[in-house]
Amino acid sequence: MKLAKILLSPFALLFFLILKTRNFLYDKAFFGVTRFDIPVISVGNLSFGGTGKTPHIEYLVKLLWDQNPAVLSRGYRRKTSGYLFANPDTPATQIGDEPRQIKSRFPNLPLAVSENRVLGIPNLLFDAPETGVVLLDDGFQHRPVKPGLNILLSEYRLLFTRDFLAPMGTLREYKSAYKRADLIVVSKCPENLSLDERKTIIREINPFPHQKVFFSHLRYGQIYHWLDHSPLVKSTPVFFAGIANTSSIENYLSNHFNSYKIRKFKDHHLFSVDELRILQDEIKSLGDDAFLLTTEKDLSKLLLPEYRDLLINTPLYVLPVEVEFNPEDAILFNQTVKTYVDQTKPSYRIP
Repeated sequence: MKLAKILLSPFALLFFLILKTRNFLYDKAFFGVTRFDIPVISVGNLSFGGTGKTPHIEYLVKLLWDQNPAVLSRGYRRKTSGYLFANPDTPATQIGDEPRQIKSRFPNLPLAVSENRVLGIPNLLFDAPETGVVLLDDGFQHRPVKPGLNILLSEYRLLFTRDFLAPMGTLREYKSAYKRADLIVVSKCPENLSLDERKTIIREINPFPHQKVFFSHLRYGQIYHWLDHSPLVKSTPVFFAGIANTSSIENYLSNHFNSYKIRKFKDHHLFSVDELRILQDEIKSLGDDAFLLTTEKDLSKLLLPEYRDLLINTPLYVLPVEVEFNPEDAILFNQTVKTYVDQTKPSYRIP
């Protein structure tokens, strides 16, 4: 491992210099930065996925529902380009799996995708003029837009302070970029994280005076059938997913099932019919109590017509997940977010 990092260090140094130059040009206003009158909240991270951005966006949607939130995402790995305003039936191939998951949970939520957020926000406000706050999904590295509130996520098991810049590690931006954040959320924590460990982590992060650090954890909901949402009646899951990090789910499975199997795919993986048939054959070989289990993110890609006939009689179930903060953090986090939105009243609306 040490040898590999040594060999990769020149590439990480080159990446660092490119990022440093880019951020310098934005910081010194050589590159343009757009600020909007409407409240804009960015949720992002320093690493290549796995920190739980989508559940945190969903948390903010529920928190700010009475403020008419709207979500703007890049729509990673979609088969379209440019700006696209989603409707309740827009498939994951057109907007991406994570935006499709959000839209499935909140059908009436205005949601759009656009690589160019500077153009995407005005277009979103045109399509949803009642919007009171824009939530930028994965917006931390998108420097052309200056959010009013910048939320940075870092996973408990691999804090950005202990990670390395790619390709030596999983960081897509150097560690000191955390100074741009207003709120730092340590995500996917153990639910019973002690006060002493929280203090230790805060000291390690060493937040600036303007920053606040919070701790969140994942709470898994009741497993349900993908078609009729009926409860689970089987006991041996074969879990499959295309997500960046399965450690939290593996911990859940080990605590809830005596026997289980995991089949991992790369993040945002689009499943083939052959892969699904292999999974079907696997649960058949395990007996009547075996079933397929996946995430809501991955289910969003399996709702395409070409999969329906294949899966219609398959015992496929879904494991929902939500973000929770401990009570003390929840009060302060919620107040901080709501205060920002309340104090940033939009002075205009696009008709």
